[in-house]
Amino acid sequence: MQTKPSIVFCHGLWADGSCFSKLIAPLQAEGHECITAQYGLNSTAEDVALTKAAIGRVSGPVVLVGHSYGGTVITGAGTDDRVAGLVYINALAPDTDESSQTQQAKFPPTPVFAHIDVKDGRIWLLWDGIDDFAGDLSEKEKKLVWATQGVPKPDLFDAKAGGTAWKSKPSWYIVGKKDRTVQPDLERFFAKRMGATTFELDSSHVPMLSQPERVLDVIHAAAKAVRESPVTA
Repeated sequence: MQTKPSIVFCHGLWADGSCFSKLIAPLQAEGHECITAQYGLNSTAEDVALTKAAIGRVSGPVVLVGHSYGGTVITGAGTDDRVAGLVYINALAPDTDESSQTQQAKFPPTPVFAHIDVKDGRIWLLWDGIDDFAGDLSEKEKKLVWATQGVPKPDLFDAKAGGTAWKSKPSWYIVGKKDRTVQPDLERFFAKRMGATTFELDSSHVPMLSQPERVLDVIHAAAKAVRESPVTA
C-alpha cells in the first residue's frame, strides 16, 4: 500500500525532466514514487493531457510540482481528482480567463527574452542568455541545461490552461528573488492570489538545480500536509 504521496514533475521552457534530477533521487530514496511529464511544448492542451497520463502511472495521492511554464500545466492538470497538492517553482499560474502570456505582459520583459532565436517554428534559448536563465549554476551545469533545452512553439503561451487547480487544492510557491526569466514580482502576485505557503530563495530561475535542498524542503512540507489532510476535488 502506498504510504507516501507520489510526486509528478512538470518542466518549463528550455528544459526537460532532467532539470528535476537532484530532487527525484532523494525523494525516491525516501519512498516516494516519482515521474516527470516529458511533454513536447507543442500546445498547452497536449502538455496537460500528457501530465494527466503521467499521474495515472503512479499511486495516489499525487503532489504536482511545476517549474516556470510547468506551473500553467499543473494549474490545468491539477484539477484531476488524484491530485492533492501543488508546488510551484518560479512558476506561472494563470486564472481561468488568462494565458501564460497575458499575465507576463503586465510586467516588463525579463532579460532572458533578449537572447532567444525564433526559427524553424520554435523558440530557442541562445547560449548568451544562459546566465539570465541559470546564472547561479557552474559552467558545467549551464552547458548541460542549455544542451538539454526543450524548445517550445511560439504560440504556446497564448492558450488557456483548461482548469484552475489552485482554487481548490492547497499550494506551495517558491519565489526566486534573482530570477531573470520570470519577474519575481509576478511570482509574488501568483503566490499571494492563490493563498500559497510561500518561500523566497536567493536563486536564479532554476532553484531545483542551484538550491535543491531548499526545494526538497518545500516538497516535503507539501507531502506531509497532503498525508495529514488529504484533499479531493
